[in-house]
Amino acid sequence: MEVNDTFRIQSVDEFDYDGKFVLLRVDINSPIDPVTKKIVSDNRIKKSIPTIKKILSKNAKLAIIAHQGDTLDYQNLIPLNEHAEKLSALLGVEVKYIDDVAGPAAQAAVKNVQPGEVILLGNLRYYTEEISTFENSVKLKPEEMLQTYLVRNLAPLFDFYVNDAFAAAHRNAPSMVAFQELLPTAGGELMVQEVSALQKLMEKPDKPCIFVLGGAKISDAFGMMKQVLSNGTADKILTSGITGEIFLLAQGIRLGTAKETFIRKRNLDVFIEDAKRYLEEFPGKIESPRDLSYEVDGQRVTVSTENLPIDDALYMDIGEATISKYSEIIDQAATIFVNGPAGVYENAMFETGTKEIWKAIASSKGYSVIGGGDTVSAAQKFIDLKDINYVCTAGGAMVQFLSGDELPLIEAMKKAYAKSQKTTL
Repeated sequence: MEVNDTFRIQSVDEFDYDGKFVLLRVDINSPIDPVTKKIVSDNRIKKSIPTIKKILSKNAKLAIIAHQGDTLDYQNLIPLNEHAEKLSALLGVEVKYIDDVAGPAAQAAVKNVQPGEVILLGNLRYYTEEISTFENSVKLKPEEMLQTYLVRNLAPLFDFYVNDAFAAAHRNAPSMVAFQELLPTAGGELMVQEVSALQKLMEKPDKPCIFVLGGAKISDAFGMMKQVLSNGTADKILTSGITGEIFLLAQGIRLGTAKETFIRKRNLDVFIEDAKRYLEEFPGKIESPRDLSYEVDGQRVTVSTENLPIDDALYMDIGEATISKYSEIIDQAATIFVNGPAGVYENAMFETGTKEIWKAIASSKGYSVIGGGDTVSAAQKFIDLKDINYVCTAGGAMVQFLSGDELPLIEAMKKAYAKSQKTTL
């Protein structure tokens, strides 16, 4: 299967799995209630279903590997038994579960799987070699991962490896990039959809194409911004949240002591010089807020940027003038990409900007793509996700892809495809 000339993979349809052992890597990492430790959104679990059904329909002996949580969000590092229950309900087929990943118990359980059956193995992140701190410290190449515990114990049990975990494509972990070195490899249906949607956005978007960038993680916004402005993908960028405030500072508009201190203490002022450069290099392409809202004595107050600074104000949302201008631009757009909410939407007093921007996007005739956990959560709160053309399961991987950076999974899949072509010649 070809996504385009630069990204080629074997399709999940191209192999005969009848009676064969298939190892499927999915990303069903889900938001967890901090008190009950129960899954609060099964969006990623639902998205994994088509590939699982496809493999099972070919009479495969299927084992699924997946992660939940990490050292960076230890509170979400829990067993996958509820994931197995939800998969079972969605598939209409029992998904057996064993709370072991690659030890003797897991190996024995895999060997007992019969054609048409499926088992979910334990949380990958129980293994040091799968967590982000290991990845960042050790920096193994895929061929060096073949002696990791996971690969050494699981690879000999399987005939095929399928990856359907684009949401984790930015992770250089054994479960993501090493099995391709040893087993015939295919990409799942979700992965192909994700890459196709993002490639369409990057390479051939209908014009005008706008990016709506908000939220608190402004490193993501600035990474994407440089790429999509430089290559002409974006005709206009609408900024809000901290990103929008950085662009106001770059224009010489003071925010006030409280907000500027907030930005400086988090070292976010380092982005001001980048913002100045983008404003100079891409005149007219970047929109910054026209007004901002904050709280005074329990009431929402909105101030025009012309009347800034307000020394004690901590801005939490864009104001009505910004909402009106951004909604007008969105209405005229042919392609819309969104990452990050416009304000602190979790607070009812400051949900207006996020809600109205989402309503404008949902009613727009343009092709819309959204991604990132907080972005999807915000959208779900205010609109029907069916009104969005494509909802990407990825966060970090999506940002890295749109920033023009190489993704470890994409490189591993390219390598596996090239190897398969040599084998067939």
